[in-house]
Amino acid sequence: MSVTLYGIPNCDTVKKARKWLEARGTDYAFHDYKKAGVPEDHLRAWVDKEGWEVLLNKRGSTFRKLPDADKADIDTKKAIALMIDHPSMIKRPVVEHDGGLLIGFDADAWDNSIQ
Repeated sequence: MSVTLYGIPNCDTVKKARKWLEARGTDYAFHDYKKAGVPEDHLRAWVDKEGWEVLLNKRGSTFRKLPDADKADIDTKKAIALMIDHPSMIKRPVVEHDGGLLIGFDADAWDNSIQ
């Protein structure tokens, strides 16, 4: 199975997800989108599949620190632009695997998706 985990290495949720994968002996590639950015074609595919509302983390400090004008009237185009400019606004982790896409870490959901 091909598994790619996208996230930021010092994020606690990403750390939990990585430990979960490692405990199950799942090989995975890690993509640090803080350093390497987020591939725009992947981000667009994630938005098409799950919706920008699922991917854009409005509870994080990066989003909260934005000017009010940037937080207003968000649509797909604006959400994608924000996440490209500020990858830390993407909910973490994002996992692409042969069976699909996972957003955020939920051990029960992952048990049913990643074998």
